[in-house]
Amino acid sequence: MIYKDCDIRGVYGEELKLDEVRLIGRALGTMLSGRSIIVCGDVRTSTPDIRKELIQGLMETGGNIIDIGIVPTPVAYYAKSKECLNAYALAIVTASHNPAKYNGIKLMIGSLPPTPEDIRKIAGLVKSEKFRFSEGSTVNLDVRGAYEKKMLALSGRNERTLKVVLDIGNGTTAGIARSVYENCGYEVCELFPEADGNFPNRNPNPADFKNLKAICQKVIDEHADFGVAFDGDGDRAVFIDDKGRPVINEKSLIMLTKLKSAGCEPGFSVVYDQKCSRIVPDTIEELGGEAILERSGHAFIKKRFLENKSLLAGEISGHFFFRELGHDDGMYAGLCIGNYIIGSGRRFSELAETIPTPHISPDLRYKVSYDRMDDVLKSIRDDFSGYPVSDYDGIRVELPNAWFLVRKSVTAQEMTLRIEAESDKKLDEIRENIENWYFAE
Repeated sequence: MIYKDCDIRGVYGEELKLDEVRLIGRALGTMLSGRSIIVCGDVRTSTPDIRKELIQGLMETGGNIIDIGIVPTPVAYYAKSKECLNAYALAIVTASHNPAKYNGIKLMIGSLPPTPEDIRKIAGLVKSEKFRFSEGSTVNLDVRGAYEKKMLALSGRNERTLKVVLDIGNGTTAGIARSVYENCGYEVCELFPEADGNFPNRNPNPADFKNLKAICQKVIDEHADFGVAFDGDGDRAVFIDDKGRPVINEKSLIMLTKLKSAGCEPGFSVVYDQKCSRIVPDTIEELGGEAILERSGHAFIKKRFLENKSLLAGEISGHFFFRELGHDDGMYAGLCIGNYIIGSGRRFSELAETIPTPHISPDLRYKVSYDRMDDVLKSIRDDFSGYPVSDYDGIRVELPNAWFLVRKSVTAQEMTLRIEAESDKKLDEIRENIENWYFAE
């Protein structure tokens, strides 16, 4: 099943096949009716073939294509903006943080990310093959220089030089991230800087802290002020403090909120995903803002963020959205963290330690077949009927001094579990029970 709620994604060659990609291109071209679309991709080894078929399908149905090549996803978002190329739509060939065998297509149609209905419309056109055939056009443009200038204009050049370790992870920020940070005055050390779509050195998901051992050690060895680990396509980031410790993304979102809300009148809003610890909405409200909960998933968070004209938005997966950009950007998020460190006059570790550390699990993932997922959710609902239960997205159960959330992954054949409790002991007890009751083989 490649048609997800937020995008199109699957294992290349098994689920995502080239003949269907060409039909997806025709479906998009039919929906666009000749309007402009930017096409680009990440560094995965399957990306060139997928891009070729996608562009061919668009060409056959009248697509007005602007090909910007292999670029990080945030560069593609900037390229689409009114400030840059002002294109109507965007198609990025990427599987973001997924392992190398995956690939897919991230979309924007008009000013908003696709809704599940948009994805279903594409799937319906692919199935019916009721396409609008017309001759399209293609132009090739390089927007990387324009993006670098935008980052410098927003972040400024540091008066106090910080040393930063950038973990490229062999991903799509190769080359450009170093240039962006050096232009802004940073002393840069890199890890795994060569683009390699096989991701030979680490999994492209930095939100899983077991993938961060190398950068944590590198920050210590280099006596760096902080580190930034990017995902495969550069729209996510996780930060490492000067003691070589990953900073949970709730704390990162809180620090970014403190930075961006300075000087704001009360009433600004920040969107956060429902898997975040309670420390996030509590801090936003203490700072005079409105904390807006949204279901997990990039497209859902981004849509709510844009509709509310929010100051910021964030997910525990490492997506950070900024009003001044109108989208998420892992490279810019790292520049903002650097500015927060400089403005505070303190070490990053000290800043992180001022924020309470919640007793909260990482995003735990369990392999569950698609045909069993609804049964798992129904069982949880029935078993916990005596407690407050929300089904906004998955099942969230409020327990005494704790909560847990079980939901379907929007990117893989998995279910995710997130738990917050009053102690680590209580958290482990809840986790073991959920695993044994619902996820045991």
